[in-house]
Amino acid sequence: MRITAFLDIPGQDNLTPLARLEKYAFSDNIFNRQIIARGLLDVLRDFSSNEEDFLTVMEIVVRLSEDTEPTVRTELIEQIPQITIFLQESRPHFPRAFSEYLMPILVRYLTDPNNQVRKVSQEALLILLEQDLIDQSDLENKVCPILLDLSAPENDDEYKVEAVNIICKMISMLGKQTVEQMLLPRFCDLCSDSKLFQVRKVCAANFGDVCNAVGQEATEKFLIPKFLELCSDSAWGMRKVCAECFMSVSYTTSSEVRRTKLSPLFITLISDPCRWVRQTAFQSLGPFISTFANPSSAGLYVKEDGTLSIRSPADDANHFYSRISNDKMNTTLTSDMSCNASSNCKVQKCPVECTGETRTIVSLEATSSHCKKAHGSHVTDEPRPTDLFNSFLYWRSPLPDISEELELLPVEQSNADSKRELKAVSVCNTYMASSDIQMVIQSLQGHLDDPDVQAQVQVLSAALRAAELDSDSQDEMPSTQDDSTSPQEEYCPECPAEPLSLSQSTGSLYEPEQEDQSTDSFSEDKAKVQDVVPQPLLDQYLSMTDPVRAQTVDTEITKHCAYSLPGVALTLGRQNWHCLKDTYETLAADVQWKVRRTLAFSIHELAVILGDQLTAADLVPIFNAFLKDLDEVRIGVLKHLYDFLKLLHSDMRREYLYQLQEFLTTENIRNWRFRYELAEQLILILELYNPKDVYDYLRIIALTLCSDKISEVRWISFKLVVAILHKLYSNGENQLGINFINELILQFRHSPKWVGRQAFAFICQVFSFI
Repeated sequence: MRITAFLDIPGQDNLTPLARLEKYAFSDNIFNRQIIARGLLDVLRDFSSNEEDFLTVMEIVVRLSEDTEPTVRTELIEQIPQITIFLQESRPHFPRAFSEYLMPILVRYLTDPNNQVRKVSQEALLILLEQDLIDQSDLENKVCPILLDLSAPENDDEYKVEAVNIICKMISMLGKQTVEQMLLPRFCDLCSDSKLFQVRKVCAANFGDVCNAVGQEATEKFLIPKFLELCSDSAWGMRKVCAECFMSVSYTTSSEVRRTKLSPLFITLISDPCRWVRQTAFQSLGPFISTFANPSSAGLYVKEDGTLSIRSPADDANHFYSRISNDKMNTTLTSDMSCNASSNCKVQKCPVECTGETRTIVSLEATSSHCKKAHGSHVTDEPRPTDLFNSFLYWRSPLPDISEELELLPVEQSNADSKRELKAVSVCNTYMASSDIQMVIQSLQGHLDDPDVQAQVQVLSAALRAAELDSDSQDEMPSTQDDSTSPQEEYCPECPAEPLSLSQSTGSLYEPEQEDQSTDSFSEDKAKVQDVVPQPLLDQYLSMTDPVRAQTVDTEITKHCAYSLPGVALTLGRQNWHCLKDTYETLAADVQWKVRRTLAFSIHELAVILGDQLTAADLVPIFNAFLKDLDEVRIGVLKHLYDFLKLLHSDMRREYLYQLQEFLTTENIRNWRFRYELAEQLILILELYNPKDVYDYLRIIALTLCSDKISEVRWISFKLVVAILHKLYSNGENQLGINFINELILQFRHSPKWVGRQAFAFICQVFSFI
């Protein structure tokens, strides 16, 4: 029944419906005015067929909007979104009705003295923006000016805070050009509002959305300096809000800004004197690290449905070459130090990371590999190819091979000369020539604002000093040394494939008894080094498992670490899994079951990231431990049992056939959803095993579930039984299928209980739909 149906009932006043509408709209009775305001949509439906009547109604609405009673104005503004939609869809012959009559009411109510009216008008404005019901001209000429006026420094504080809220929400709904020209300057001013903490806090809370709306260029030019100010605000609540939105801000910036400006800023938040800021920063650390992800280097990408997928090598190659053509600096720095991934090395054995990605960051592993190739010290049984041109390094001439010239040197040399030559070859096997290292250092001087480049320059400088010390020590080597003593090999600190002695490469700087300890310590630190994200960020993330963090930051910090680990692993790539392996094992053994449960729910995603080899070596033992854990943890692996098993090799996958029956046992017998989930997973798992294994192992579980006390479990189990029969017959195992049917007849068709006979009828019903 319409709210305004009383307008159609003839009364003693003998007025027309339109006149009666005007009478009640301006009645002395507040209740009558509220009824008219609440029923405006019905009124417009009745009078919109005639243009003259419609205009009369709109004029009444405008007069009603000036009512002195706040409840009447509130009722009226609540109807404006529905009225606007009605006019747009059903009455297109009144195109300017909203702009001429309703829009002024909406704008005026944004400055209404009553707080409730303002709140409702703000909600109505946002609804109209979301529905795209306001013309661009109205936004620029009517809405934005009033918001800019309300948010002016001299305006009332209450109005300013409300205006900031609307501006922040509007920015993500307006066009980029309108935002940059009209709202972005005011937003930047509001971020520096020294008077009101609430204004700055609203700006900080919406900072990520604003960055996303204006794009990368405007973000880096105008917003990042303001974000730096907000992160250094004297109020700890402001810094806490900044830590919460850090990831969304980072997504909008370039990798250079993310690495050089945002990373050091985030480190300061992690070290903030306020515990609440530190707590929020650590919660955002994993998500922030994930913004450094590069799908091509990780070999994975996220589909539109949110699932992980493996990127094909061809896609990586195309992406790589397209980046080379657009990045000359990367090409220059990498041309003399990249590993020959296409022809001269195998990714599994080469110490250089062959991901098809150029870097501005030089690794000593790459330079060492290059040094070996340039001086012919890399010995191989395969014949040397005659064509040294490499399509992978197509932008430069091939490096000369001087191995043949070395073979032509005179063989009649003194003992001292031969020792010196052997020593020089050994040094070259480990370090680049001093001139080459100096050249690389010079090429990196223009990028010292990058913390990672600074670290690499320090490593290269250390290598240069070691090479020079080596050269001096070799020149001073006494010629009376015993000829039977073979020259000792050198140790390159960045080449884990050649774990030699570092003390000998620096002229015996370390005592023999200290050598093993220093080498082990260096190797332990080296195991956590990577070049995908700034190392301080990763170090802080790895420290989240430290018990001290739980006392000084957050008791649930390990849970946040576990929750973010798949994203961090995806960012680092499987080639850097060694950085996370110990942390993952620590989390998997955490005393808090919530931490282990978090890992259990994501272990299948981590298996996709790591690949079959690392999964078999590092994840399968943890997966097996989760299978024997608490039910709260076991449900995590059970929900994605199929997703994990399909990633294993068939031999390893077959071992789990013996353990699937253990899922029938739970700590709480009332936990029927556990058994329901098992039946659902078994339907999927059928495709992973041959018919014989299905009949021998899964058939028994299916029969047990068909007799469950819970009807929901029995129903899903009937589908499992039918799926098993379909598996047997579709693979030609007719005899096994007949045996299974006979077993079903014996157990259910001839069951003494009616529930069993009913189960058989349901199985037949499900089978008939196939």
